Amino acid sequence: MPHDLERSDRIHPLLADRFSPYKFDPSALVDDHALELLLEAARWSPSAGNSQPWGFFPVRPGEPDHERVLRHLAPSSARWAADAGLLVVALTRRHVDDSGTVYSEFADYDLGQAVAHLSIQAQAMGLASHQFRAFDLEALTGELRPNPGWSIVSMIAVGRAADEPPVVRERRSTADLRAAPWRPVGDV
Repeated sequence: MPHDLERSDRIHPLLADRFSPYKFDPSALVDDHALELLLEAARWSPSAGNSQPWGFFPVRPGEPDHERVLRHLAPSSARWAADAGLLVVALTRRHVDDSGTVYSEFADYDLGQAVAHLSIQAQAMGLASHQFRAFDLEALTGELRPNPGWSIVSMIAVGRAADEPPVVRERRSTADLRAAPWRPVGDV
């Protein structure tokens, strides 16, 4: 499904122009002010019961914790994510301590909203973001040792894109978004 330029012009340019680069400019660092703005955007995201069950572990090149995160990237993501000006480990609070009691059944959904806010804020600041899950989850969890109840879900690479958005962007139609959940299994 090619990118529909006519229809994407009807949505906000921050949404229509957003893409996930596979190449970042390694000289473009994300400074403290920019990092604060990105986290502030995530902070204002809606959540079930205002629970705000998200947390972030941001690291930048040259910081001691950057290597702690980099060493757990899969080769497929290390090729491009290592050059980003910022890597953010995204966590959610799924359980109350280590009891197994569910903290919020909406925790992953709420984290996704917070990451979306962070991503759009990055776009508004002239930065690009690329969300990914190509890393050794078990090893990274062992390395960072989040408190009981917290789980690492994904990472976001943020920085200045060093590549251009693809000419054709594959997107499902809005009709497919409505129909896909009810389509018979095996139908494409």
